[in-house]
Amino acid sequence: MDVKAAPNGVATIEDRILRITGYYGYYPGYSSQKSTSRSSVIRCKPGSNCSSSHSSISRQLSPLSVTEDSSAPILELQNRGSSGVCGHRVERQSRSGDDGTQNHPESNSQENRLKARCLSCSSMVLKAIWGFLIILSVSSSWVGTTQIVKITYKNFYCPFFMTWFSTNWNIMFFPVYYSGHLATAQEKQSPMKKFRECSRIFGEDGLTLKLFLKRTAPFSILWTLTNYLYLLALKKLTATDVSALFCCNKAFVFLLSWIVLKDRFMGVRIVAAIMAITGIVMMAYADNFHADSIIGVAFAVGSASTSALYKVLFKMFLGTANFGEAAHFVSTLAFFNLIFISFTPIILYFTKVEHWSSFAALPWGCLCGMAGLWLAFNILVNVGVVLTYPILISIGTVLSVPGNAAVDLLKQEVIFNVVRLAATIIICIGFLLMLLPEEWDEITLRFINSLKEKKSEEHVEDLADVSVHLRSRSRANGTVSIPLA
Repeated sequence: MDVKAAPNGVATIEDRILRITGYYGYYPGYSSQKSTSRSSVIRCKPGSNCSSSHSSISRQLSPLSVTEDSSAPILELQNRGSSGVCGHRVERQSRSGDDGTQNHPESNSQENRLKARCLSCSSMVLKAIWGFLIILSVSSSWVGTTQIVKITYKNFYCPFFMTWFSTNWNIMFFPVYYSGHLATAQEKQSPMKKFRECSRIFGEDGLTLKLFLKRTAPFSILWTLTNYLYLLALKKLTATDVSALFCCNKAFVFLLSWIVLKDRFMGVRIVAAIMAITGIVMMAYADNFHADSIIGVAFAVGSASTSALYKVLFKMFLGTANFGEAAHFVSTLAFFNLIFISFTPIILYFTKVEHWSSFAALPWGCLCGMAGLWLAFNILVNVGVVLTYPILISIGTVLSVPGNAAVDLLKQEVIFNVVRLAATIIICIGFLLMLLPEEWDEITLRFINSLKEKKSEEHVEDLADVSVHLRSRSRANGTVSIPLA
């Protein structure tokens, strides 16, 4: 039954009830538009015939009760809300997609940085491991060479023949390098091609007869003198003293480089050189300036001096060399030694300066062991520069001093008094000071400043944490802390 319109404009009882109850979806003339609102509620599924469904539903519709009619705007609002939510979701997804496309290169750059850091850290760890192994190998090979020489001297004393014999073994340096090249290189080269490539250390034309005699002769003589004087010193002094005195070659290299090559002057290295000279004098004084002690110290210092001269002249005439060029050069020196210096041990043999009864009586085991360890030492020194940091090679050399000291103590061949021990420590400290880089003072200042900045940042963070803690406690107690402007 229809109800007449009231003066206030409410047409039906349903509108009046909705107005009185304060329904949030009410608006005037709501009941007259309930058919259109019902049609707005209906949603067509994809693929269905919307017109047929609308007609069937309109046929089945009859006058509904108040509750059934009142559910229509709720459904409509829910549909509108769901459509709005979906719209927001779609918009958010599109925005997130845009943000993803913008953040994608940033994430790739961060991943690349992380990968680069991981690679750098792994390379540093690998270099440190190789350095540790090479330090042990260098020090043990040098200690083994020195101790085998001392053992050989008990039955056989021919230092020049031992020097000549061990130097000839360096001919195998380049074959060892080439075998490593075949095992590791992806593009393998023939022996002659690799030999010519490595011979560029002598010049652009490679190794010629003139360069062979001009460049190889002085370095071969210095090499022989260094090893020969070292072996002579081992006859007069203990292995610990000789190895400690030989560490003075770093100081001599600095002095010669400063004078000849005009290298940078460094006060700390002058101090190291003074410490080395002080250790030499104290080492001679350790045995109250005994004749054998003074002669032994002179031989050891002479060996360190010729070694320093060899290194300075190499840097002056040949510059720097890679592993292959160094292997080629050392093998060339050994070849020169075999050809041109072989007459010297023959002369010493017939003049009975260095004489032995027969070749069968020679201690071939000790001689081959000494030559093999000397060759291993030379290879490790050059390989270590490629695989790890060069400073670790020098540390391995100076560690031969405590290694020889331990062996001498076990063999009870040395008695360490206060003067000898102080001289050894002073020489080793001077050697380590020589290893400081040229910018060591700037690096030290930067490190100290970085530590100060880190401490100040940590202090600021601690103050911030304390203030946050105090604010949280004051809020928990019911008070509010007002920060000052």
